[in-house]
Amino acid sequence: MSELRITAVRSFCTQPAGARLLIVKVITSEPGLHGLGCATFTQRYRAVEAALEHHIAPLVAGRDPRDSEELWNLMMLNGYWRNGPVLNNAISGVDMALWDIKGKLAGLPCFQLWGGRSRPAAAVYGHAGGATVEAVAEDARRLLAEGVRFVRCQMGGYPGLGGPEAQRPEGAAPGRYFSPRERLEAVPRLFEGLRAALGDEVELLHDIHERLAPIDAVWLAKALEPFRLFFLEDILAPEDIRWFERVRAVCATPLAMGELFNNPQEITPLIAERLIDFIRVHVSQIGGVTPALKLARLCEPFGVRTAWHGPGDTSPVGMAANVHLDVSVPNFGIQEWARRTPLEYDMFPGLPEVRNGYVYPNDMPGWGIEFDEALAARHPCRDGNPSWTEARTPDGALARP
Repeated sequence: MSELRITAVRSFCTQPAGARLLIVKVITSEPGLHGLGCATFTQRYRAVEAALEHHIAPLVAGRDPRDSEELWNLMMLNGYWRNGPVLNNAISGVDMALWDIKGKLAGLPCFQLWGGRSRPAAAVYGHAGGATVEAVAEDARRLLAEGVRFVRCQMGGYPGLGGPEAQRPEGAAPGRYFSPRERLEAVPRLFEGLRAALGDEVELLHDIHERLAPIDAVWLAKALEPFRLFFLEDILAPEDIRWFERVRAVCATPLAMGELFNNPQEITPLIAERLIDFIRVHVSQIGGVTPALKLARLCEPFGVRTAWHGPGDTSPVGMAANVHLDVSVPNFGIQEWARRTPLEYDMFPGLPEVRNGYVYPNDMPGWGIEFDEALAARHPCRDGNPSWTEARTPDGALARP
């Protein structure tokens, strides 16, 4: 085993549900020993695939897979220019696979490599939506009936609320139109209605998705304070983080931030100055589990809890890694959980399951998850650009996500 080496890095593009996924498999010189990782950047998955094939795989071939810290730094620094989402996701795929290999070598689930369990399972939040307050409340009741106690509530289309297309000028481009003014009026009304319908015990969350002007985001955070949200997510774009000081000065609404960050250094001021309450990074976006562990440790003494990004475009492998982090780190807060399809459970045996509002890792070595390559090949990715990222305001201008 002293001569253990990486012999190949393979990538697999598959689309078992709505999102395009990119799975990485690191193969070693030990027969049958391999690791799985998530490199999913669903909007630019072909770029990540090319980075893996032409740059990352040749770089790590022949090296010892047990040296995960050395290899992470090598992958990050070797290109000289660094910290972009394409290369970070490519690096993440290999990094996660190396941790999977470490767990298999030790005969332990990955969370045991980081100090063991801090909790037996991780509480999750689900997504409730609808065109009206009543529809959102009904969708939330569905989750509550399943035992979920934390519910993210959104009304209208994904960018916000629909309907302003009739206002757009002649010649305006197509897109997902929404009105910031309509959103400012509707969101407080939504949560007033939800509290009346669901009571005060359910934990409610909301995602602004960086689609308001900073001063409007400050106003909305203050307006939502009476409804005691568990957190308000991504109220500002990364370019506007200095505005968090204004938000903190006027209200006590808990704040979550981070899914668009590429490097922990970008979010360090928000942590050190106690301007946020939850870290919401996408683990593959920042380069994998190695930096995520360091970020969680940094957050702990500042009272910031983890809430790793976990939508449908986090692959099942990535979700398994999230869950191992969740049960291990002391400062866990909540885990986003997108409902997985039966096909995904078939394609990824061992994918953690939610029971009564909690997700449980299994006790198998590594991530405890496998990958059916043949089944994945029968569900190839469909090329094209997503429409939800082309959000537009009523005058036809692009809204910054």
